[in-house]
Amino acid sequence: MGKTRLEAFSDGVIAIIITIMVLEMKVPHGESLQALAPVLPVFLSYVLSFVYVGIYWNNHHHMLHAAAHVDGGALWANLHLLFWLSLFPFATAWMGENHFAALPTLLYGAVLLMAAIAYWVLQRQLIAAGAGKLRDAVGRDWKGKLSPVLYVAGIALASWSPTLAQAVYVTVALLWLIPDRRIERTLRRDGV
Repeated sequence: MGKTRLEAFSDGVIAIIITIMVLEMKVPHGESLQALAPVLPVFLSYVLSFVYVGIYWNNHHHMLHAAAHVDGGALWANLHLLFWLSLFPFATAWMGENHFAALPTLLYGAVLLMAAIAYWVLQRQLIAAGAGKLRDAVGRDWKGKLSPVLYVAGIALASWSPTLAQAVYVTVALLWLIPDRRIERTLRRDGV
């Protein structure tokens, strides 16, 4: 089957996720810079999650561009990914509202880990459905293998030092923020 409905649905869900996250930010009462201090953790949580959602949206777009078609397994794998992404607003708000406390930071890392696993499952499903260009582009996928390991490290650190756990989550985001041109390069090479 074609992939356009999957792309359109995913884009819509991701747009809603971002909208929900921004609506979770409450306007402070007061007009001074000091009035912003209590909402700073919520804002910083939002920024990190916005970057993560943007990374997923960007990579999802490239991944589907490399797939000629999708099958039923890919549809379910995509819903699995969207489920975990849809939990970003909750995990983001809880972590921000509780000023980066240990348990919310741990849950945030667990949601990041599950989204990474779901993305990998979708990628494998698309490759199994015949996305040879995607298979060629992914190659050894060192960032895709390193990210879950770092998330597990962040989750383990969260109870001991939430700040270190958050530093790990930021590090993973920075790894993926650097443009990953593997798929574009493969498609250009193949004249697509």
